Amino acid sequence: MTVSVKSQRGVHPASGELDRVPAVGALLARLGLGEFEENSVDSRPGRNDIWCGTTTTGASVFVKRMTGDPFDIQQRTRRLLSFETALRAFFPFPRGSGAALDAPRLLGHDAEAAVFAFTRVTDGEPGNDLMIERRLDEDTARRCGRAVAHLHSLRPGEAAQLDDSVPLFPSLKLLEGIPDTMFDLLGTAELQMWRLLQTDDELRGAVARLLRREREAPRVPVHCDLRLDQFLIAGEHLTLTDWEELRLGDPARDVGAFIGECLYRSVLDIVSGRGEVDFTAASLTVEDVLRRGVERIRARQPLMAAFTAGYAQGRPGRDPRLAARAAAFAGWHLIDRMIATAHFRPRLLGIERAAAGIGRTALLDPDRFVGSLGLEPLLN
Repeated sequence: MTVSVKSQRGVHPASGELDRVPAVGALLARLGLGEFEENSVDSRPGRNDIWCGTTTTGASVFVKRMTGDPFDIQQRTRRLLSFETALRAFFPFPRGSGAALDAPRLLGHDAEAAVFAFTRVTDGEPGNDLMIERRLDEDTARRCGRAVAHLHSLRPGEAAQLDDSVPLFPSLKLLEGIPDTMFDLLGTAELQMWRLLQTDDELRGAVARLLRREREAPRVPVHCDLRLDQFLIAGEHLTLTDWEELRLGDPARDVGAFIGECLYRSVLDIVSGRGEVDFTAASLTVEDVLRRGVERIRARQPLMAAFTAGYAQGRPGRDPRLAARAAAFAGWHLIDRMIATAHFRPRLLGIERAAAGIGRTALLDPDRFVGSLGLEPLLN
């Protein structure tokens, strides 16, 4: 059966024909779910192949096929399954805790084909959509903070065997040089980006300091790939997706990622023109860019402060350097977004370089930005 796969961005031919990936249908059949209904399937772009839809048995499912380097797929698979064995017992977080949080349930998987089927969350809106449309309020940000704090407070036990490796990024090795095998796969924008990063001695020094401080930090269960689009929000309940980077690590990574998402969206909004009928990016002067950037960041400061306040409320007894490390990871998040988007660009966009520049500033002097990023509750 050929299924047309559509999304808001149109048809994606690379992942659109499910008969090219027979492992998907085979897995659904083995699970007793039937097959995807014709014309019910949506997909979205990303590093993995994704299909969402309704099956012939009436089940609403989300199917992911991991793509990339085989060793990396193996490690991501192991981490995803470790969530199911180590943390699933704690989910959903109770609604009365003020940190209501759940995760899509894994229905089954085919390890050899790297295909995974989950229950589909149909009643939640992605957090990035809410932020883009300015519907993400302080109460929701506070609940996100409490939920992340609850995750960081979990003690799954020694038998859980969560991954304790350090994530790939930020990487001092890649800031010094790209391996030949990786170099041959890079596009023009990626080569331009790495040239900028690798010639920045101050940036390398700041990354070295952050990684050193991370090694000294307490280790807790960390999502480690936290982005707003992974929060699905339905009323007072949150669902957090994509657990394939889960590991024992520095809680500052997750806190900094949420703050970094707020910063990143603020910078992108400089040229988005949202809510401004006569706006055109071409008409902006340097002064306009700076003014709009300050305005956008200030407008989201209450969200950042609410998230941090919720986190501080949900996880007392934090380490004293958490705020500074979170500010540094927030800065790195903006650079990481440039790395991620460069893969899909023929050239680096000026606004993405501007966001990375703001991130660099925070990374170089994180203590200076603790207050402006709403991280002060973590100092108490």
